[in-house]
Amino acid sequence: MNSDVRKLLTAAVAIGFTAAGIAGAVGSANAADKSVWNFNIWGGPRAFSAGIESIKKDLEAAAPGKFELKVVYGDGLGHRKQNSENIKVGAFEAGQMCVGYYPNKYPLLSVMELPFVLPVPLEERSKVEMAVMAHDDIAAELADRWNMRFLGPSFLPAYEFMGNKRIETVEDMKGVKMRISGLNAKALMVFGAVPTMVQAPEGYTALDRGTIDSFGFPYSYAFGVYKLYEVSKYVTEGLAMGGFMCFQGVNRDAWKKAPSAVRAALPAAQQNAIGALIKAYRAGDKKWIPIFRKKLEVVKISPATRAKVAAGAGKIWKEWTTAQDAKGRPGSKMLKFVHEQVKKAAM
Repeated sequence: MNSDVRKLLTAAVAIGFTAAGIAGAVGSANAADKSVWNFNIWGGPRAFSAGIESIKKDLEAAAPGKFELKVVYGDGLGHRKQNSENIKVGAFEAGQMCVGYYPNKYPLLSVMELPFVLPVPLEERSKVEMAVMAHDDIAAELADRWNMRFLGPSFLPAYEFMGNKRIETVEDMKGVKMRISGLNAKALMVFGAVPTMVQAPEGYTALDRGTIDSFGFPYSYAFGVYKLYEVSKYVTEGLAMGGFMCFQGVNRDAWKKAPSAVRAALPAAQQNAIGALIKAYRAGDKKWIPIFRKKLEVVKISPATRAKVAAGAGKIWKEWTTAQDAKGRPGSKMLKFVHEQVKKAAM
């Protein structure tokens, strides 16, 4: 090989390395420019996660190659009870919250877990949740306590009970260990129920071992996804209690750094998430209710029994507003707002 050829090859190799280096640098710069949010949620993909999965699709489409929302299932980034703390300090950017798991962390937002305060139809329930999450006092609670802002809806269907104790009347509740939390638990304690807090993933084992007698869950998808019908004899229909108030939150600093196209796309993405959740819950009804009716005794709760359970709700509402107001929080104002939104949603 003569010296001229050798020089040409050497130059070509050098140019190749330089080009690769430039490409690598550009790739690194592009990677650095990409905004990535990690979202922590317990359990696997299911109807409940349809909302965040819809939002992921819409926000990523709004800024192709510039934004990614990684949904991490199974509490893969940390235990669900620490989601608020982890989002606050930026351990991860976003996650799923359910107020009933930690009511003291969201005292004002717990208004949404007052017994029988929310409408049963999903369309109406979603409207109330969106209005409440947009309220200045709720936005301030998220921001001031947790450096968080509302990302998207995670409303749940009304609660029924599945388990190994037959519950048809309020008298049947006496001494029954029932999985229901916080403010809704108070409505059942009046009739002698024994509220027992068990988190969703532990429900199967708790029923199987007799740790609890009856499990309150959003009807019907949650009973099916967690397979509680395999270790139960009865399921109620018609009680339609309130339950957990759940929502998706994102770290405010991560939100500010997200591409402007992502921030602009969020309102439409939230509306699409509402549709995705309702569609998923109704698909769950078509799948699971026939299975429940085949394998379990379905106990129909009469309107009179539901009315008895709901009768004490006003007292619990009053206790809640008094406690909130005494601590300088606008409890009465917030409950009034919720009532107004419930009426508006029904129009």
